[in-house]
Amino acid sequence: AFSGNTNADSVVYYKLQHSIKARFLRFVPLDWNPNGRIGMRIEVYGCTYRSEVVGFDGKSCLIYTFNQKLMSALKDVISLKFKTMQSDGILLHREGQNGDHITLELIKGKLSLLINLGDTKSHPSNAQINITLGSLLDDQHWHSVLIEHFNNQVNFTVDKHTHHFHAKGEFNYLDLEYELSFGGIPVPGKSGTVSRRNFHGCFENIYYNGVNIIDLARRH
Repeated sequence: AFSGNTNADSVVYYKLQHSIKARFLRFVPLDWNPNGRIGMRIEVYGCTYRSEVVGFDGKSCLIYTFNQKLMSALKDVISLKFKTMQSDGILLHREGQNGDHITLELIKGKLSLLINLGDTKSHPSNAQINITLGSLLDDQHWHSVLIEHFNNQVNFTVDKHTHHFHAKGEFNYLDLEYELSFGGIPVPGKSGTVSRRNFHGCFENIYYNGVNIIDLARRH
């Protein structure tokens, strides 16, 4: 509850600690000054929100090939929002020559981040990391995903719930191509990756290291 002013013309100002994204705001007056007249005057200030949306039909995927000279091996940040009614589907896939791959997949309504080292003989103890977050994510509502990789520290966030983990050198060994696919795996994987179900639903605001992927696709 926010207390208002107690006279005719002063202003009471509140700045919210956390941001709010909403289509509507509803104000419910709870009380007023017993010595004055009933009235309410409100102004709300926000910031513009840009929305780029792309739809997937379960048979398509979006491939982004980037310039390796412009990228840092020590930093990767991927962010997107998705909504779907399907409980299973590939959201993101990146693969390497030796079977290394990173896959973000919706499995039974939960989101799973799989980091796989193809060469299990050289690094048997660190061959695979599988982190699962969220539940009932196939509810046709928007859900946000953020994957941050700095050096060997990885942060995996789904709807503001974050799992922090240390990769223990895995990212030093990963030999990944400079190509990302969203919504599915375009061709059978070099690592013999089983062809799993493509994503059927919508993505909003896909960003890879600050690059707007959907905007690039719209501009071909």
